[in-house]
Amino acid sequence: SSGINAEYGQHYFIQINLSMWQVRDEIENIEQHELLNDDNIVIRSTGNITMFGLCNKYNTTFPQRLIAKVAPEEFSETINKVNRELRRNVNFTWKAFIAGCLCCCCSCGLTMIPPLLLSNKSKKQVKKVLDWENARVYNKIGLNWILRKALCEQSPMLEYVIVLERIHQEQILWID
Repeated sequence: SSGINAEYGQHYFIQINLSMWQVRDEIENIEQHELLNDDNIVIRSTGNITMFGLCNKYNTTFPQRLIAKVAPEEFSETINKVNRELRRNVNFTWKAFIAGCLCCCCSCGLTMIPPLLLSNKSKKQVKKVLDWENARVYNKIGLNWILRKALCEQSPMLEYVIVLERIHQEQILWID
C-alpha cells in the first residue's frame, strides 16, 4: 500500500510500505533507549519533504549541551554540509517519485525503483559526510555522528535522525 502526502503540521511524509509486518518489525528493531541516553544528542529533521524516512533538512540550532565540547561554528558547518547533500538529493528523489507515480500503472510498478535507489544513495552520501566529519574533528574530541532511524515525534512513522553520541575513550597514559 502507498500513503502519499499525509500531512502532519508542515511536514509532508511519504512512505511506501511493502507490507505492514515489515513496518512493525522495523519499529520493534529500533532501540529507543539508545537514542534517549543522557549522553546522546538527537537532532531531528525540520524540512518539509520526507522521502522514505529521510528529510531534506535538519535543525541547525546549536544544542546547549554541546557548549564547551564543540565550537558552534564546527557544529553549524557539519549540519550545513549534511543539509546541502540532502537538499541536492532528496529534492531530486521527490521529483523521481512523482514521475514514478505518474507512470506506475504503465510500467507495473517498475518506475518506483529509481526513487528507492536514489533514497539509498542519499543515505549513503549523508553517512559518508558524517564519517568524514567524525574523522576530521569529532572522533578526536570523543564524539561521533550517526544517522539512525527513530520514531517521529508527531506520528507513528519512522524518520532518520542524526545522533551525536559520546565515545568512551580508554585511558592511554597510565602512571607507573
